Amino acid sequence: MIICKSETELGFMREAGRIVAETHRLMAKYIEPGITTGELDRIADHYIRSQHALPSFKGYNGFPASICASVNDQLVHGFPGKRKLNEGDIITLDIGAQYRGYHGDSAWTYPVGSISEEAQRLLDVTERSLYAGLELVKPDVRLFTISHAIQRVIEDAGFSVVREYVGHGVGAELHEEPQIPNFGTPDRGPRLKPGMVLAIEPMVNAGSRYVKTLEDNWTVVTVDGSLCAHFEHTVAVTPDGMEIFTKLDV
Repeated sequence: MIICKSETELGFMREAGRIVAETHRLMAKYIEPGITTGELDRIADHYIRSQHALPSFKGYNGFPASICASVNDQLVHGFPGKRKLNEGDIITLDIGAQYRGYHGDSAWTYPVGSISEEAQRLLDVTERSLYAGLELVKPDVRLFTISHAIQRVIEDAGFSVVREYVGHGVGAELHEEPQIPNFGTPDRGPRLKPGMVLAIEPMVNAGSRYVKTLEDNWTVVTVDGSLCAHFEHTVAVTPDGMEIFTKLDV
């Protein structure tokens, strides 16, 4: 069942989204060669709690950290720890915050210092695919029309769409219906309605689309070792379009 939120619930989610966006802005200032992913996790955890919110991911199904920090060929769910970032790396930070019982969720892939032209193109295309999907969010649009728009941007650029992991509804639960694939046939799927809140999140590989989970049962990497990127916003369907709750400028 897809839950449409009340105005009160949307207000809580708007604040959760603001906290997530502000956490991303803070993280962007610290991402540089030499910092560890564990240090980034501690900074994010402290900031989220300072905003009278809780990190959504901490303890979620046993996840041990407050953010996901995924480097280079790590697609999602990377554990923060002792790993130091190096010049030329890319890192995805997936951040969630729970405010008054409601969640905001956003991921962004960042360059570490100077990166290769191909890595930058991967980041640019993945971000562009996200906004190609967001531009279509409005009442009565069928969900997979958004999925198809994302897929076209990615595949037209020669990159691969990950199929095992998808976007999702979000609200009082971190993951709610509907599932939102980044591929699909237009004019299919449920129709969007005002009050729906969606976490739309293209996940893109520079090489083949295939991924695998490491022995820690969390970290997902590309099978061929290629770079990957992940961009995500939490958005609400409004009567005349959509509102991005996690809007950030980094």
